[in-house]
Amino acid sequence: MDVEQVRDYTLSIFGVTEDQPFGDDIITFRIEGKIFLCLWLGGGQHDIRDSEPRFALKLTPERNEELREQYSSITPAWHWNKKHWSDVYYEHLEEDFVKALIKESYDLVVSKLPKASRIKYS
Repeated sequence: MDVEQVRDYTLSIFGVTEDQPFGDDIITFRIEGKIFLCLWLGGGQHDIRDSEPRFALKLTPERNEELREQYSSITPAWHWNKKHWSDVYYEHLEEDFVKALIKESYDLVVSKLPKASRIKYS
């Protein structure tokens, strides 16, 4: 996947919005105002690891540990809580797996929404 494919897929998920509160080099994706994915667009102050394309996503601490042990392309998030967020270097992973990770992050955040909000997404 490339950056546009990641963006297009993420925006195709029901209820997702995007904004850029951290500057022009990051797009955040939200559900009900809660961030579940941050996509780095390149350059700027968030440039690390040889400028490889990446996004940060929120998963359970256990799932983050499991993925980091299995995949060298999934690391503790550079600028987020490392227990709950991982950086995913998506160009090194299969497209279906990347999409599954994005959906897993979305589902986790939806599961934490108040019941009245959560009902819209089930």
